[in-house]
Amino acid sequence: MGVRWSDSAFLFLETGVSGAMYLAYEYARRGACLALVERREQRLRIVAECARELGAADVIAIRADVSNVDDCKLVVDETMNRYGCLFTVDHLVNNAGVNQVCMLEEVDDITDLRPVMDINFWGSVYTTQFAAPHLRNSKGKIIALSSSASWLPKPRMSLYNASKAAMAQFFETLRVEFAPDVKITLVTPGFIESELTQGKFLTEGGKVVVDQEMRDVSFSPSICCFSISYGSLSIMPVAAAEACAKAIVNSACRGDRYVTHPAWFSVTFLWKVFCPEVMDLFFRLLYNPRPGVSLEETLSKQILDLTGSQKVLYPGNIQTPEQKTD
Repeated sequence: MGVRWSDSAFLFLETGVSGAMYLAYEYARRGACLALVERREQRLRIVAECARELGAADVIAIRADVSNVDDCKLVVDETMNRYGCLFTVDHLVNNAGVNQVCMLEEVDDITDLRPVMDINFWGSVYTTQFAAPHLRNSKGKIIALSSSASWLPKPRMSLYNASKAAMAQFFETLRVEFAPDVKITLVTPGFIESELTQGKFLTEGGKVVVDQEMRDVSFSPSICCFSISYGSLSIMPVAAAEACAKAIVNSACRGDRYVTHPAWFSVTFLWKVFCPEVMDLFFRLLYNPRPGVSLEETLSKQILDLTGSQKVLYPGNIQTPEQKTD
C-alpha cells in the first residue's frame, strides 16, 4: 500500500476526468486528507464521496477555475482554513490542462486558444505561488503533471506542446529555487485512459466537443489521465489510469525527480535527443494529411481502420462517445 498519512495531502485536482479521480482515490486509500478542486460541481461531489468511502481521512471539495488567479488564492486559503491548524500541507498536485486540436494556420481567432496557456501554465504558476510558503513550512512536495508532449513535436497541438514544455521548465527551475525545503516530482506520462482518450477536444473556436474520429486521426500522448486536456490517440497503446496514479503517488512519496508512465515511453525522449529528424519524419508521415486530403485520411487513421487495432490498443471504457462536455 505504501505511505499512509496522518497529515493532509493537498491535492489540487481537476477531478472531472478519470485519471484525476484515480489519483485522488490513490491518495484516499492511503488515508490522506484531500482538497479536491473541479469546476464541475456535480462531478466534484461524486469524486469527493468516493474518496471518503475509500478511506480518506477528510475531504474538502472546492469548485474553482484554476485559470482564475483569485480562485486559486481562494482554494489555498480555504484549504489552510480547514487543515492549517491541525495538519501540514504535504503534496500540491498541479494537473489541470486543456488542448487545441488544429493546425495553427487553421485558427481564425488566435485569442480563442488563450485557455491553453492560462490553464496549463498559469494555473500551475498561480497555485504554486500561493501554496509555496505552506509547502516550505511542511517540507512538502510538488507533483507537476506535465506531459511527454513537452518534448514531442505533435502536429495540431502546438500550443499544448509549448504550454507543457513551459510547465516542465518552470518546475525544473523551482526545484532549484525551493531546495532544500520542497521536493518536486515532474510527471511526463504517455497515453492513459481518460475523458480525453475518449475523444474530448477543445476546437479552434474554443468549443468543447466529443469526436472519436478526430481522436483516432491525431496523436496526443498528453497527461490524459490527470487533466481536462483534450487530445487524441491514434495508433499508440493506452495504459490503465489506476496503475498510472499508483506510479505517480509512489514516486512522489519517494521524492523522485521524474516519473514517466508507461515507463517505455521514456524512449521517445531519447529519440528526440539523438535522432530528431527521424522523429519529425515519423510525425509528418503518420499524422499530417497530404495536400487536399481530409484529416480522416491520415496514415495513422487508415492503419486503425484497416486493422481494427482500437480494440487491442484502447481500453474498453474509452471506446464510447458518451462523455460530458459541460
